Amino acid sequence: MQILWAPWRIKFIKTHKKMRSCVFCKKIKSRNDKKNYVVYRSQHCCVMLNLYPYTNGHVMVIPYRHLKNLSELSCEELLDLFSTVTKMTEVLKKVLKCDGVNIGLNLGKAAGAGIEGHLHVHIVPRWFGDTNFISVISETKVISQSLQETYQLLSKEVKNCDT
Repeated sequence: MQILWAPWRIKFIKTHKKMRSCVFCKKIKSRNDKKNYVVYRSQHCCVMLNLYPYTNGHVMVIPYRHLKNLSELSCEELLDLFSTVTKMTEVLKKVLKCDGVNIGLNLGKAAGAGIEGHLHVHIVPRWFGDTNFISVISETKVISQSLQETYQLLSKEVKNCDT
């Protein structure tokens, strides 16, 4: 068995326990997309950079409605959610030149959901050899690009896809 160490996520865990309202709902309603790293908005969901990423370009596709389970989504919302996942996967491949992606949902606390009350889909770009010794030895994660720079690149490309 291999172990995925993610010590940089402890900041999120400690912060998340203090939150009383849904961080996704607050950011969705705010409409300050640049500040909240909302890369794209569709009819029923948005794409947001993960503030505590596993890799550069780690995004989440989040329905606007605060729902826990896939079964609560309407057919229209479900189609929009996965159309947006598909679109963002292609944008990530083009912009970040990743070799593959992990796409996943963590439904419920037992499944590893950090924000369990608001359904969201993770898209995590992957590259051959993207794991290295630094995270194991010094509990440091190397993210090769700032959130601001990644936001600029992805939001520009996703706008190009709409035209």
